[in-house]
Amino acid sequence: MMLSRFSLRHFAALALLALAACSGGSSAPPAEPGVLFAPNFGDNDPVNFAGRAPSRYPVQGIDAARFQKSINWNTARRNGVNFAFLKATEGGDLLDTAFKDHWRGAGRAGVVRGAYHFYYFCTPPEVQARSFIKNVPKGNMLPPVLDMEWNPFSPTCATVRPPAREVRAQMRRWLDIVSAHYGQTPIIYTTPRFYKENQLGKLRGYEFWLRSTAKRPSETFPGERWTFWQYSATGLINGIEGEVDLNTFYGSRDQWNAWVAARYK
Repeated sequence: MMLSRFSLRHFAALALLALAACSGGSSAPPAEPGVLFAPNFGDNDPVNFAGRAPSRYPVQGIDAARFQKSINWNTARRNGVNFAFLKATEGGDLLDTAFKDHWRGAGRAGVVRGAYHFYYFCTPPEVQARSFIKNVPKGNMLPPVLDMEWNPFSPTCATVRPPAREVRAQMRRWLDIVSAHYGQTPIIYTTPRFYKENQLGKLRGYEFWLRSTAKRPSETFPGERWTFWQYSATGLINGIEGEVDLNTFYGSRDQWNAWVAARYK
């Protein structure tokens, strides 16, 4: 099948960090730590975004979970995966079965990595925070991410939908515990519906990672600033088997380097 591809002018910029890079199970050696690669991504269902397209942002990455069964991280990085958010935990007791492999593989390839937690409303936030802390090691990571969206698939939690004030209160409890443990403020990931219904714009002092796969974030989250934008769920990247979510960082290469220097701990 012919892929819809975009290609930015190749660039390499040394970030203000040093990641240990060693062989990640690939015949090709890992790229130098800190080097940024232009995205060479495809998409099974590309969107023609109005205004500035995602492809115009120079720093691109992915998020991955157990659904991405096979990732050659060295190859993926050389094709533009400069950062990766990896699913770690869900609810109070579920560890994503691929998290440890993805975490090690991304680290060995020099991909700037972070971990996220998928929130359940049928388990206290304290229990969920402890589960995340138990399974996600400190050090060499992007800020932890709290994934907030309605869950229609859980047989026990799908119908548990507290009022907006309670949603935000539970979020703050998880965020405070995790922030204290890792020494940095987590990022909030959310969808347009969840953001609107729970008035997440009232949460101050947090960076947002916003899902918007049909329109630009400025259209789906009016007035909200974002650090990461998830713009596709049907991405295709050499080194990754099957489709994967595509994401971009909001700023320039220099802004990325400065942000990573401050937030990669």
